Amino acid sequence: MDGSLGTWQAHLVYALAWLSFGALHSLLAHEPPRGWLKRVCGVYGRLTYTAIAVLHLAAVAAVGAWLFRSVPWTIWPWPLVGLFVLVHLCGWVFLLTVLRRYEAGRLLGTAQLAESRRGIADPSDDEALMTAGPHAVVRHPLYAAGLLILWGQALGGFGIATALWGSLYLVVGARLEERRLSVIFGQAYNDYRRAVPAFVPRLRTRR
Repeated sequence: MDGSLGTWQAHLVYALAWLSFGALHSLLAHEPPRGWLKRVCGVYGRLTYTAIAVLHLAAVAAVGAWLFRSVPWTIWPWPLVGLFVLVHLCGWVFLLTVLRRYEAGRLLGTAQLAESRRGIADPSDDEALMTAGPHAVVRHPLYAAGLLILWGQALGGFGIATALWGSLYLVVGARLEERRLSVIFGQAYNDYRRAVPAFVPRLRTRR
């Protein structure tokens, strides 16, 4: 492999690090591990799940930064670097725009704590099926924003490796998430999945 992109051994180790994150993150999001985490941690279950994900992802990034520490941070000429930075910033803008339509507290786990203090015995971790706004254009707007962020920083060995293996995680994670949503929402989600693309908006022509 070209030395400007790192060795194949570095990519293999980094891929395994991403695999460990994806496997644990997806495992804890599905039953029965999800129920076990909730039984053990109680109302802190979702917050614990979020903390594990953040710490694990930080560890994966640290491993990648160390593996590719001697690789140039960029292989592109400066005009292209500006384009990559623009894509990266667009990804963050899109991500923040999409997050405004979510109940961020429920995603993180803080809303469940607040509901528990108000006397709700078993706060739900799930939101209603969302099909409006960005979800009317793509099924996974958060993941789509993540892809823009990842590829917008794919400037050198570490960035390109992160974009490759992070994108693979997002695509596989989206498939697993869709299986769970299909179980929760049934035919309503299956109809939505057939009508709306996963990551890239469909160009439609008007007659």
